[in-house]
Amino acid sequence: MSTHAKRERLLLADLLESAGPEAPTLCENWSARELAAHVVVRERRADAAGGILVKPLAARLQRVQAEFAAKPYEELIQLIRTGPPRMSPFALKQLDEASNTVEFYVHTEDVRRAQPDWSARELDPVFADALWSRLERMARVLGRKSPVGLVLRRPDGRTAVAHRGTPVVTVVGEPGELTMFAFGRQEAADVALDGDKEAIDRLLAAKLGV
Repeated sequence: MSTHAKRERLLLADLLESAGPEAPTLCENWSARELAAHVVVRERRADAAGGILVKPLAARLQRVQAEFAAKPYEELIQLIRTGPPRMSPFALKQLDEASNTVEFYVHTEDVRRAQPDWSARELDPVFADALWSRLERMARVLGRKSPVGLVLRRPDGRTAVAHRGTPVVTVVGEPGELTMFAFGRQEAADVALDGDKEAIDRLLAAKLGV
């Protein structure tokens, strides 16, 4: 049975391929080529990928990522589509599912929502619940830089507190949209915001995410 991560991986590869290497994305002003290089390095170059989270390693990460970005675009797409090498930790199905389901969903939407003719996709309930489960666990990390209290709420009332503080802004939306919001794509997320206008403006301008 196909996992959520595998499905999102293939969808991401297809979208990157159809968009073309110079297409814009929502991700840190990267082009589709740069985003593809990021995905490949994260899975295939553990010696450099640590720079994603560890600042002293960031320069090495940038060098390695630039080297991969210089490769033929079709090669990058194929490396994403075929997945990590056998010796990579990401080759383990359980780790792939735990680590890549949200990663690939967000980057898929980074490509989709940067295009002028993008349309929303309806997520099946099982996948939506999988995203919500991960969001509940990651909420405090994703919301730690919020300048205001931040609550994430599904339409059915299920709630996750991402940051304690006052004033409080409650963000209401489906799990996929809340995921995009919490990962710093506030302007591209289809959500409703409940709170003081000034607090909402501060939240929209903040750098959320890992």
